[in-house]
Amino acid sequence: MAIYLDSAATTCPGEACISAMTDMLRTHYGNPSSLHSFGLDAQLIVEGARKQIAAVFGCEPGTVIFTSGATESNHIAILGAAHAYGRRKRRIVTSAVEHASVRGACELLEAEGYEVIRIEPGADGVMDPAAFAAAVNDDTCLVTMMLVNNETGHVMPVQKAFAQIKREHPDVITHCDAVQGFMKYPVSPEKLFADLVTVSGHKVHACKGIGALYRKKGVRLANLMKGGEQEGGLRPGTESVPLIAGFGAAVGALRGTIAQRAEYVTGLRAECIRQLSAFDDVTINSPDNGSPYILSFSVKGRKSETMLHFLSEKGIYVSSGSACSKGKQSGVLESFGIHPDLADSTLRVSFCSENKPEDITALCEALREARERLVRKR
Repeated sequence: MAIYLDSAATTCPGEACISAMTDMLRTHYGNPSSLHSFGLDAQLIVEGARKQIAAVFGCEPGTVIFTSGATESNHIAILGAAHAYGRRKRRIVTSAVEHASVRGACELLEAEGYEVIRIEPGADGVMDPAAFAAAVNDDTCLVTMMLVNNETGHVMPVQKAFAQIKREHPDVITHCDAVQGFMKYPVSPEKLFADLVTVSGHKVHACKGIGALYRKKGVRLANLMKGGEQEGGLRPGTESVPLIAGFGAAVGALRGTIAQRAEYVTGLRAECIRQLSAFDDVTINSPDNGSPYILSFSVKGRKSETMLHFLSEKGIYVSSGSACSKGKQSGVLESFGIHPDLADSTLRVSFCSENKPEDITALCEALREARERLVRKR
């Protein structure tokens, strides 16, 4: 039986999602823009899912925009905000440890002539919110910082940094990629002082290909695409009603269990750390106060790719870092102060509430066998 410990890459679609999607595909397959009753039924389902996301955010449904996923949401937010507010203000401040889609959007703006300031964590791997805010000046149009780092589980000081930025520069637009925090922590755009917040469906037991962007009322975003008026014109094109319905259903099923799931997963992570501490060649890369859902560690002298293949043959599925990097080093681990040799030996275990303590035991037993059988890297 497979042991899946890679939920930061993607989660298994839950029964609520599958049931909702199946109903849409079989019964409510109308175009939500059509004026007949079939279309109206589809539109009501879309709006129902929008209310589910809004309820978690604590915002009005009209501030939630459905997209194809986090990458598109991040691009709509970052490029859209920069093009709307960056005619005279050409500075963007971000962290050096963002997801590839945020880094990519910032690189596109850099090529257009924007100044992009990338703030590194301190020597202790901690991001100083005051240092982040200090990089913001009167020429800054946008600040973007993730809530939880997808490779290490570091919880970023979004609230503190954004609060200070808004006090000192209230016109600066703030964006948070909350993909690894959504439905794992209470995520309130208002409490984060975030004008824009990105989330993704397939990280919360919905399907791939669906995400959402919160946009605070009154915040302008330049359109990146031209077409119909769907999703306020920001994401033109016929909505995927099955994916949206599945996303709403998945969120609805998880909404009341955030605290309970976090407590359970915290226990799994602690047990994993306890068992790994028995290995004298294992280094834990994640901070003690990081997300309970993510644990990064290195097995000294063993290449992560080799370890991944060995574990996969045992039916145990983990990652070497960000799935979006497809095995390549992103540089994020080094930014957090992890030595390049350890970064090259890093494995990321990421939990969900469906994992069991015996999954941890099986992982550590397989790691013990791998250390005995695999040749050390030179």
